[in-house]
Amino acid sequence: MNSADRHVFQARIHRGADQIGGTCVELSCDGARILLELGKPLDAEESDPSLLPAVNGLRGSPDAGLLAIVISHGHIDHWGLTPLIDGQIKLAMGAATQRILKAAAPFVPNGFAPENVLPLANRHELQIGPFKITPYLVDHSAYDAYAMVIDAGGRRLFYSGDIRGHGRKSKLFDALAHHPPRSIDTMLMEGSSLGRLDAEARFPTEAEVEERFVDELSVPGFVIVSASAQNIDRIVSLYRACKRTGRTLVLDLYAMEILRSTENQHLPQAGWSNLAVYVPEYQRRQIVRSKQFDLLDPYKTSRIFRDKLTKLGPKAVMLFRPAMWDDVEKAGLWSGARAVWSQWSGYLKDGAGAKLKSDWAARNVPMTIIHTSGHADIADLRRLAEAIAPKRLVPIHTFEGDRFPEYFSNVVRRKDGEWWGV
Repeated sequence: MNSADRHVFQARIHRGADQIGGTCVELSCDGARILLELGKPLDAEESDPSLLPAVNGLRGSPDAGLLAIVISHGHIDHWGLTPLIDGQIKLAMGAATQRILKAAAPFVPNGFAPENVLPLANRHELQIGPFKITPYLVDHSAYDAYAMVIDAGGRRLFYSGDIRGHGRKSKLFDALAHHPPRSIDTMLMEGSSLGRLDAEARFPTEAEVEERFVDELSVPGFVIVSASAQNIDRIVSLYRACKRTGRTLVLDLYAMEILRSTENQHLPQAGWSNLAVYVPEYQRRQIVRSKQFDLLDPYKTSRIFRDKLTKLGPKAVMLFRPAMWDDVEKAGLWSGARAVWSQWSGYLKDGAGAKLKSDWAARNVPMTIIHTSGHADIADLRRLAEAIAPKRLVPIHTFEGDRFPEYFSNVVRRKDGEWWGV
């Protein structure tokens, strides 16, 4: 960065100009800096220090000029490298995001439980040095996700984060499009759907996903569903479909802790009808090793054991992950079982997803895909961009940045590592 420009609001994308995942954007003004995101790349197996971007203060001694890292939501490709950095650097994120990360930490590899964060709240301004941040709660497959406007040095940047308009919180997208922030100099907009979807095609709504679940669950037989426990919209769709078809949704301790951490009493919770809590063997072992027996306390009235799971059988729907394979085996439920894959289909091509698909096939377990994207389709991205009408639109979180001018106006391509004026 040119020292003569230190009083100008500048930005540089460290990762994201030409890829999805691992997002990191550095903002600078008046000698102070913040980061938007510090994500783990999707193709990285581990969060290795070599993946940290070239930002002063992330490696070695802290840099007083690096004031904070702002995390838009709880997906690992937006925060996954944060545990590697010096704990003196402040973090900003939604309060529910912080609670979800803390709830997930005992159950996931390299769990992260951030403390003492600066809270992001819908349309509540947060001042960090010269940067005034106004978060906008948005519709995304992650709970408590934000777009944001950053004001500094007399300039305005809008960052979309990850966003969509077809989930259970689609009204948030509509509100943003109908009453957008004005006088935006630069809009950093995600483009995950470019290259995956035709210009006029639409992703299914989450309500349509629910209808597909109802159709699937109307056929008797034990059903396992492979979906992220942190995709709250999907858990709600699945629970509603179970109620409508007279089935019982069986959730594990991890999924229940995620739901409880939202502190949203309108989401499925212990004590609700058509809901049971089953603690699989691997989680029981974790609890014994860690002596975290208190994790079980909120679920005593809803908990079932293997014999009850077997009896539920044809009317049970289990949120499933590969570590539960032996639980289904010992409950005698593989015979006649059906599987639903409710994640991005690309995960089935290799790695753990491909192995799971192969294992189901070897067991003669038929698989159906019922899913919708966590990201906006092109039509909704156009609606948002036209509403905000930025002077410049910069692609991010996309493999197809060169195609943006086909759909959007005032597109300016930026390279990873390049400083530019907002």
